[in-house]
Amino acid sequence: MNKVFLLIAMLLLSGCQSAVQSDEYQNMTPKIDVYNFFDGRVQAWGIVQNRNGELVQRFKVNINGSVDGDGRLVLDEKFSYGYGDGVKHRIWTISKNGSGYVGSAPDIATTAIGTTYGNALRWQYEMDLPVDDTTYRVVFDDWMWAFDNCSLMNRSYIKKFGFVVAEVTIFMQNTGANRDCTGGLH
Repeated sequence: MNKVFLLIAMLLLSGCQSAVQSDEYQNMTPKIDVYNFFDGRVQAWGIVQNRNGELVQRFKVNINGSVDGDGRLVLDEKFSYGYGDGVKHRIWTISKNGSGYVGSAPDIATTAIGTTYGNALRWQYEMDLPVDDTTYRVVFDDWMWAFDNCSLMNRSYIKKFGFVVAEVTIFMQNTGANRDCTGGLH
């Protein structure tokens, strides 16, 4: 009986893992360029769902991106919530690292590592996430896909002990003036 219960539990938990495969995106266009996409004003809209699919947060983000004198991309993010609550302000500092990126922010516990795969970017880091009166160290496994030069979709898997405990879906659009939004889906 214990073996049957263990087998069923393993099958149920295996369905909680993200199934994104990086090789699928290697030849897709447009190639993702984080510095180009986040240069200027970016508007974002998103939701957070718990492991049961229930809505936990609904939010908007105003992002102002610029490259500083040291060649680092600085993202100044301001959040507002239509449902739930969370961080109000975050400043990311991102640098190129070979064909990928590294980044940090004051409320992020580890260095974020970004690896590009054609039109996709995998962005991974750990964060101390406050929930009610407790803080949990979780792993963010973000996947961003470029649709064109102005639109990105981000899907984040928030993991604890290797299991997905929540998912974040964000749509982003660069709203910069005179921006060419071609080069992708039409």
